[in-house]
Amino acid sequence: MPTQFPPAIIDIEASGFGSSSYPIEVGFVLPDGTSYCALIHPAANWQHWDESAERVHQVSRKNLEAHGRPVAEVAHELNGRLQGQTIYCDAWYHDYTWLSRLFDAAGSAQAFRLEDVRILLNETQAAHWHATKVQIQRELDIPRHRASNDARILQATLARVRALYSAPARTRA
Repeated sequence: MPTQFPPAIIDIEASGFGSSSYPIEVGFVLPDGTSYCALIHPAANWQHWDESAERVHQVSRKNLEAHGRPVAEVAHELNGRLQGQTIYCDAWYHDYTWLSRLFDAAGSAQAFRLEDVRILLNETQAAHWHATKVQIQRELDIPRHRASNDARILQATLARVRALYSAPARTRA
């Protein structure tokens, strides 16, 4: 369990979901509400682009190439702000892969730990996660799908399910 609540939450947007996909944007929200978001300029060997993913994140490859920050700069910024912390996500496998791809391209090591937000939930909270997240999305009414906005939604969802469904999960005999 984290020592601070709500915990730091990260979200990553990507070029797609295939094995050749890569991170195009990373955003996080810290326990104090501070947020960070950066578009990532594709590394030279990052070529995969899925138009269905673009329809979700609404960032064109052209916009990414024009406004994205270099991978080394983003990796350095993440390490500087998150060093030694545990940060949580809702798509651990994908986010771990994309962070690894970012840090590999930057030639540096990740200085923070990534965990799945589900380890913070009991069974009842997990069962109510999706419906609560949809409710939070409606309430916050954030117009743009961005990584830091998604991280804020996840953080608020975690706080709500933990507040509403805080009874410990029953263990099976």
